[in-house]
Amino acid sequence: MTKITSVLNELIEISNDGDKGFRQAAEDAKNPELKALLLRRASDCASGAAQLRQQVTALGGKPEEGGTAGGAVHRGWVSLKAAVAGRTDLAILEECERGEDVAKARYQDALKQDLPADILALVQTQYEGVVRNHDQIRDLRDRMRATS
Repeated sequence: MTKITSVLNELIEISNDGDKGFRQAAEDAKNPELKALLLRRASDCASGAAQLRQQVTALGGKPEEGGTAGGAVHRGWVSLKAAVAGRTDLAILEECERGEDVAKARYQDALKQDLPADILALVQTQYEGVVRNHDQIRDLRDRMRATS
C-alpha cells in the first residue's frame, strides 16, 4: 500500500502545484476570459487533489498537503517571467503550458505503476483532464502568438 500512496501523493503534489500555478497566472492575466479559464483550471486541479487525498486516506496513508519544490520554483519562474515579459498573457500561457507538460509526465509515470483497477481508473481520468488542460492552454497560446 505504501507504494500506491506514494504514487498518489506525488500526484497530489503536482495537482497542488497546478492549483497554485493557475491561480497565480489568473492574478497576472489581463484578459478577463483568460482569467476565468485559469481559475477554472485551478479549481480542476484542487478537485483532483481532493479526490486523490480521499484515496490516500482510504488506504490508511497520510495525504500530502503541499506542492513540490519544483512547483514552487516553477511558480517563482512564472512570476519572474511575467514581470520581465511585461506580464503579457502570452508569457503566462507559455509558462502554464510548461507546467502542464510536467503534470502530463507525472501522470504518465503513475499510469505505468501497478495500481488497483479503481485507482488506475481515477488516475487515467485525471490524466485525460490534464491532457485537455494542456491542449487548451497550448491552443490558446498558439492563437495568441498568431495575433501578436
